[in-house]
This record gives sequence, C-alpha cells and structure tokens, in this order.
Amino acid sequence: MYLRHTTVRKNGKPHTYWRLVRSVRKGAKVVQETVATLGELDAEGRAKARALAESLGVRRRGPSLFDPEPLPSRPVPVRLDRVRLERPRAFGAVWLGLQLWQAFRFDAFLAQRMQRGREDVPWPTMAAVLVLARLCEPSSELHIAEDWYRATALDDLLGVAPEKVNDDRLYRALDEVLPLKSELEKHLRGRIGELFGAKYELLLYDMTSTYFEGRAERDRLAARGHSSDQRPDCKQVTIALVVTREGLPLGYEVFAGNRVGVTTVEEIVTAMEEKHGRAERIWVMDRGMVCEDNLAFLREDGRRYLVGALRGDLRKFAKELADKRDWKDVREGLEVKLVASPDGNETFVLCRSQDRREKEKAMHGRFAARIDAGLASLRRRIDGAKKPLDRGTIERQIGRLFQRNSRAAGKYDVSVVERRGHPSGVGLVVKIREDWSDWADLSEGAYVLRTNVADWTPEELWRTYIQLTDAEAAFRIHKSDLSIRPVWHQTAERVQAHILVCFLAYVLWKTLEQWQSRAGLGNSPRTVLTELARIQSHDVVLPLADGRDLRLRCVVRPDRAQALLLQRLGLDLPTRLRPRELARM
Repeated sequence: MYLRHTTVRKNGKPHTYWRLVRSVRKGAKVVQETVATLGELDAEGRAKARALAESLGVRRRGPSLFDPEPLPSRPVPVRLDRVRLERPRAFGAVWLGLQLWQAFRFDAFLAQRMQRGREDVPWPTMAAVLVLARLCEPSSELHIAEDWYRATALDDLLGVAPEKVNDDRLYRALDEVLPLKSELEKHLRGRIGELFGAKYELLLYDMTSTYFEGRAERDRLAARGHSSDQRPDCKQVTIALVVTREGLPLGYEVFAGNRVGVTTVEEIVTAMEEKHGRAERIWVMDRGMVCEDNLAFLREDGRRYLVGALRGDLRKFAKELADKRDWKDVREGLEVKLVASPDGNETFVLCRSQDRREKEKAMHGRFAARIDAGLASLRRRIDGAKKPLDRGTIERQIGRLFQRNSRAAGKYDVSVVERRGHPSGVGLVVKIREDWSDWADLSEGAYVLRTNVADWTPEELWRTYIQLTDAEAAFRIHKSDLSIRPVWHQTAERVQAHILVCFLAYVLWKTLEQWQSRAGLGNSPRTVLTELARIQSHDVVLPLADGRDLRLRCVVRPDRAQALLLQRLGLDLPTRLRPRELARM
C-alpha cells in the first residue's frame, strides 16, 4: 500500500491531494487501486507541524504529512498488514451542534462580552461545551468532564484537550455565562429574525415547574407548590417561557416554586417589553393565566390578547350553545361561534370539538361508574351492618368518593338519613340531578376563548390559540430530550445557570427542527442527532516499510442513509481533521 499525491491548480494556486493506494494484479499487469482519498495537506499545516516539533525539542517518530516542499514524487511504501485505526471519537452530532452554535454566532457574541483573563481555556469555549453536551447527551457536569467530552471529537473541533475540561472549570463557566442572560436573549431575538424571518406580532406564554433532588436550602426560589411533574414531595421552581408563533424561544423567567401562573403575567409582559420594545403584538395564554386584573393590565396602552376563558364562564353562554345558528366549521369535527361582550370591547369565541366531546363524555361516564360502584358498596355495607354506624364517618367516606371523582360528582345528590328499625341506624338516599346531565350533554366538548382582537376571523382566532401547544411542546422537550429535571444544583446562581444552558440548547434544538422541517425531514431533531452520532473520526495509522508511521485523522465516510441526510440538510461533512495539537499552534 502506498501514498500518492496529485497537484491541481485552482484559481492560480496549487493544491496537493493525497490518496492511499494499493497494488493489484490484473492479468499480466499490476495496477494501483485507490483505497482511500485522504484530502489536501496545506502549507500552513506543514509549517505549524514543523514549528511544534521544534518547540517541543523531540524527534518525530515518522514523517509528517505536512512535510515541507518539495513533496516526494515517488510512491511511499506502506506495510499493509500493519495498517490500523486508533483514537475513535464521536464526531457527527457534536459537529452538527457546533454548526448550529456558530450559526447563531454565540461564539463571537460571548467572546465580545467575556473579557479574556488568566484562564487557560476561554469561557466562551466552555459555554459551548456545556450547551453542546446538553443538546447531544444531557448529563451532569461531572459526566461531561470524566466521560463525555473525551469520547467526542470536540477536542479537535474546539482545540481544547480533554484533561482541561474538568468539573470545576465547567461549574465556573456556568457562573460566567449567567450574568449575560438578558443580553443573550436580545442577541437571540436578532438572529432568529435574520435566520428565519420570524415576526414578533404574536407571543405565546406558558409556565411549568421543574423539581430538585435534595433540600435546595440555598435557593430562595425553591419551594413546594403545584407540580407539573407529579412530584409534590420535592421542592421546585417554576419557569415561564415565551415563544414566537413558530415556536422559537424568545425568553424566559424563573419564579418561586409556589408561584401561581396568574400572578406572573404583568411581570413577564413588562420584562419582554423592556427587552424587545412595545411593538404591536398579541399575547396568547391559557386560562391558567386569566383574571380580570390581568386582562385590565393587558388592555392598558392598547395591548391585545387571546386567552382561554375560565371553565366556569362557559355557563354564561348556555343560550348560545343551545342555539344552532351562526356556528362556522373551522375544520372537520370542530365549529366556532363569535359572541360579542355586552360592552363591545371583547369577543368571546365559543368552540365545540367532536373529538373533545367524545373524550369528556367517556371521562364523565368513567367517573360516574366509579361513584355508582362506590355508593353501591357503601349501601351494601350499611344494609349488612349488625350494629349502629356513625353518620359522620359515612358522610366523610362519601366526600372522599366525590373528591376522587369530582368531574362527575355534580350528577348526584346524596344524603345520609335516619333509618329506624335497622341495626345500622342510617340509610342512604341517592338522587340523580337531571339538570347536571342536561348541562353535560350541552357543554361536553365546548370551551370559550376571549380576545380584544377585532379584525380576525373565527378560524384565525382558533388556530392561533391552538399554537399554544408549541409552548407546551417546548416544556416537554426541555424535560424529556434536554433533561432539565431533576435539578441537582443547590445554589440559586447554579440553578439559574443550569436553566439558561438548557434554554440555549433548546434554541439549537428548535433551529435544527426548523432546518430539517424545511428540508422535508420531519420534525424530530433527536432522530437526526442520533443518526449523525454514529459518524466517528479515527486516526488512520500507516506503518511505512522503513519502520516509521504516518498518522491521519479522518472522518468516517457516512453510509448511504447518513449521506442522504447530510445532502438534504445541505451539509458537507469534512473528510479530515487537523489534530488538536497542530491546530493550536
């Protein structure tokens, strides 16, 4: 096996390309067959390699592929039986993540804001490591330092040796990047507009919680409250997220774990206006954020909104629900009706979904069946009693039964009465409320929206409100794919920095989602990252016949599926890497 080179002139400049070839006998002739194309070896790389060898004062074990001119014109013999691969590294996913990071110019932005001091590794580089790890393989800072980083090709891509990526440096990087949160959000807004042409006339706002492992005694925001994760036993913080119409993240705030969503609206709206101005925009929120004080605040200075009305407000529209006129089909199985408020300042949007109706009807039936079974069991126990039963105990049992099945509790009117001549001394009287059943038949599948937007069609209003699912999806991705929970940090600043890193990773996630969606590749970034994670870089070691070694750091050629994926994304995967120790010279 031999190394051969070919010199080609492009734009008046010579370019030398190397190939690994082998001799193959074909009949009476011996021909050279290309085994691998190794790429171009530029003069700059050769100079850096030579300078490195001289500065270290060591004798190179074999000739470098960056040797000075003139390049040998004769074949270089290679021991085919000793060719080997060394130093496998995960390449594809981290390389793609770095492309996304650089596309948002986070590297340049942080380099301008983080003044270089005495640190051995620049803080912007460490911030990139934290975010890329959260995107590609969410884990703790300790796992990044001890296992993940050294198994990836980031040391070549970023020029930072694995031994310099330790947990202490990663923790300090969290501390360094946190003060830039507001500036990062402003920078993000500009880049989203440039990359995607996003408009900010519509903002979607929602909240969730994320819980702690440990006592979190040093974080004043850590508190017990309503848990979106069904972990009421743990302290938590609540996170408010604002996204654009396209689901692209614009900003977030962190509140105490016992903070109720309805109390955060004024604070969030004010914060977003301070960062991004008070341009004409429409705020979209679910009914958990709604109260009359919040709506009055939003109406100040002409703010517009589209929100979910409280469930109890639906009863105010019983007459309109029963009236079959003026309903408009938005899509199959869904119809809406507009109802003006008495003062004319708002419009209520009555929505009725067939799928939702069937779901609620089944839910009511399930809860009613449980209540029927519970009451029947209680009646049998009363009828079979041989001694007096305590009336208060029975009433509490009925209360717990209704509490567990509250969505159907209104169907029943149950009373415990005195029962003379029976050992138990009590009896059970159950009546079915026909008015509840009539209202359930009328209201199942129906809900109400309210808005002060006067120039939109019913279809536009409904479709816009449904886009709140993008904010809900953002929380699911944060929790499942980016592992924002549980929070292991115990100090307030580290918790805030952890959430910021997750937020930046979500920015890259949504960018990749938009990218692949426009390329016709669906909307599952994890699938793309997992597929590209299988692409590795290796050192190809070529033993020469005279006992010396040549070492090439190459990227494995993608298989057909990976090549098609890269092609659809418009990406050109590099074929060779310059080793980190050479690239840093």
